[in-house]
Amino acid sequence: MFKKGTKLYSILNGKCPRCHQGDFFTNTFTFNPSKVTKIHNNCSKCNLKYMLEPSFFYGAMYINYGITVAISIIVFVITKLGFELNLLESFLSVLAALLVLAPVNLRLARIIWINMFISYDEKASTTKNV
Repeated sequence: MFKKGTKLYSILNGKCPRCHQGDFFTNTFTFNPSKVTKIHNNCSKCNLKYMLEPSFFYGAMYINYGITVAISIIVFVITKLGFELNLLESFLSVLAALLVLAPVNLRLARIIWINMFISYDEKASTTKNV
């Protein structure tokens, strides 16, 4: 399920969606807002251009919205039902969780978005950088 050649491998490891070898992000995980979503221009292994068209990653906002809603619901239900917090405390817990997980959401949304359009190509993973 998480082996090379699956979308989950590319998403969870932050690898190129076509060859699953080159890094997608320029930096490892960071909370620095200016570095959190920086991506390479091209894959270092298969030379795939990551910015498929101008403003390509604006579509990742929809993915980010879905992740944010899911996290909000999960945290709210856990804090309200599990810890029996009042409404304000539950809301503040949701807000805190969203702030802490914002870098994860941003990176995850971008890698999911490009994986929706690019599929794994075994030939690309065996060729050298052009």
